[in-house]
Amino acid sequence: MQSADWPNADSRMPPAPLNPAPATSTLPAFQFKPVRQPMLWAAVAYSVGIVAGVYLWRPVLWWVVGALAVAMAAAYFVQRRVWLGRGLTLGAVFLVGALHVQVRGASTSLDTKIQEFADGRQLQITAHVVRDGKLRPGSFGETRQTVDVETEEVAVDAASAVPVHSGIRLNIYAPHPKEAPEEGGEQAPGATPIRFFVYGERIRFPARLRPPRNFRNPGAFDYEAYLATKGIAALGSAKAENVEVLPGFAGARIQFWRSRMHRSVIAKVHELWPARQAALIDAMVIGEEAFIDRDTRMDFQRSGTYHILVVSGMNVSILAFVVFWTMRRLRVGEIPATFLTVGFCVGYAFLTEVGAPVWRATLMCAIYLGTRLLYRERAMVNALGAAALGLLVFEPRELFTASFQMTFVCVLIVAAIGLPLLERTSEFYKQALAHWQSEDYGQS
Repeated sequence: MQSADWPNADSRMPPAPLNPAPATSTLPAFQFKPVRQPMLWAAVAYSVGIVAGVYLWRPVLWWVVGALAVAMAAAYFVQRRVWLGRGLTLGAVFLVGALHVQVRGASTSLDTKIQEFADGRQLQITAHVVRDGKLRPGSFGETRQTVDVETEEVAVDAASAVPVHSGIRLNIYAPHPKEAPEEGGEQAPGATPIRFFVYGERIRFPARLRPPRNFRNPGAFDYEAYLATKGIAALGSAKAENVEVLPGFAGARIQFWRSRMHRSVIAKVHELWPARQAALIDAMVIGEEAFIDRDTRMDFQRSGTYHILVVSGMNVSILAFVVFWTMRRLRVGEIPATFLTVGFCVGYAFLTEVGAPVWRATLMCAIYLGTRLLYRERAMVNALGAAALGLLVFEPRELFTASFQMTFVCVLIVAAIGLPLLERTSEFYKQALAHWQSEDYGQS
């Protein structure tokens, strides 16, 4: 029995509220945190610097002094005023971009010495092939092979040979052969009327040179600038029977082996498929359009699907997906699967030698797979900025090409707008349906 001196324990308890508050939910709130994208802003600053360096020319020393001064100021303020330090860092990146494009442009200027001979005179030219020949039908029924060569010497006559090292785009013409079907009734796969010139071969030929010219129409394609990026300073033509193959090899061995593997793949494709189908496979898989006939080419152009015949970043994406998915299905570890996938993509880009679009996609694939290893799968925009910055450091004038602009603008729209929008509209349903088949009602 409780003593009267002691108050009842129940009397010390506060009265229960009439309308008790509902219990708070134990489910974690889904929060979206802004992701910092330092590489994206660095790429933007570097790109603006490249544009400034091209259109606002200043002495190189100005850019050097400015970049050093702004970089030292950024190092001073980065711990004191973070926002000011970051702004100054982007300013230093801007100045480095302007400096790079001017130094790069001066050091890689096109050698135009060959244009001194592009006056219509008949020349005897000794050169070596720097890009494999490309076959095209000529305008008057003949066959044309386009070969990029680097000259070794140019002679106006037998006693006046001058050493010249410049790029020439040479068109070699030959009459179209008569149809000569094989026993099975098919045209010989890849049959050509003229010898196919490959990388590293030394040749001698007579030709008349002319400088490249642009059309004067507003907005017309800048053919001169396009050839300049390929190292071509003059154009020439020759007949196939007048081209003499010389002994010896000139060029890099690694490019020679790449060219040899490229031709081996083409030969194997033509062994396995008829000529018409093999030509399409060559174009879609390894970027070789030499064997596509005129009618097929026109059909794809009229239907608006000619891009199917062009090797692009989509090919690299498909290859990376197939290789990585296969490795994971075979229970290969994350790190080996990543390195194998990147290795296959690099080998494919090296084999096709299509150029910047394929290497750009390969770099973006490597950076994205690398971010997965660092558990940064959501940093797609940051990876995109890193890829753009790496390409611009390697070749700053790539910024002005249509393929670079279209690739990065499209991917940026998808990564910066499409994916966040998808996450904000579907992430809640994904969490809600994560355990919809589970019989354990304790899942949360």
